[in-house]
Amino acid sequence: AIAEAAPPPQWPGIVGNSEAFNAMLRQIVRIAPTDAVILLEGETGVGKELAARAIHYSSVRRGKPFIALNCGAIPESLAESELFGHAKGAFTDAKTAHPGVIRQAHGGTLFLDEIDSLPGKAQVAMLRFLQDRSYRPVGEAAERMSDARIIAATNQSLETLVERGVFRSDLMYRLNIIRIRVPPLRERRGDLPLLASHFIELYGERYGMTHKT
Repeated sequence: AIAEAAPPPQWPGIVGNSEAFNAMLRQIVRIAPTDAVILLEGETGVGKELAARAIHYSSVRRGKPFIALNCGAIPESLAESELFGHAKGAFTDAKTAHPGVIRQAHGGTLFLDEIDSLPGKAQVAMLRFLQDRSYRPVGEAAERMSDARIIAATNQSLETLVERGVFRSDLMYRLNIIRIRVPPLRERRGDLPLLASHFIELYGERYGMTHKT
C-alpha cells in the first residue's frame, strides 16, 4: 500500500494532507513512472501545474526539461508555431527559426494548460503528434520526431466541448488515457492550516520578513 504521508521534497509547493488531496497524490505516485498521456481536470487556481510538475519530477524524465504552455494565452494564428516551431521566413514576422515547445520538451514533459482553448487546426496537428510522435514545423517540408510526454489540463469538461463541436472527439480520447482530478480547496478544508503556514513562510523568506508562530 502507498502511504499517505506528505509528498517528498522534490515536489515543491505540494502542500496538504486531506483525504481528497492524498487520493490525488496516490494517483500521481502510481502513474508517474509510466509514459502515458495524462489529463488533469480542475477549476482555475487549484494547482494543476503543480500536479504536472510532481508527475514529471517523479518520473524517469526528471532530469529532462519540463516545458509549460498556456494554450489560452497564445493567438490562434500562432498556435501551431508555438507548438511545433517554424522555419525562418515561414510567415511575415518569422525573422528567425523557432524550435517550438514540442522540440524543447524532447525527452522531458510538455504541460499544455487550458488545452480546451487549442484552435481547431492545432488540434489536428496535436492529434497526429499523439498518434505517431511526428510533427512538421511551419514552413518546413521534413517531418521531425519528439519524445515528449504530454500532460494536458483543462478547467472545462472536454465531453461538453465535444458535444458543442468546439473540441475534437478523437483528440479528447487521445488525451483521456489517464484522468486525474485536482480537488478545489473547498474539498480540502483540513489543509487550510498547512497552506497558511506554507505561504507565511514562503513570502516571509521572499520579502525578508519574520513571523511569529
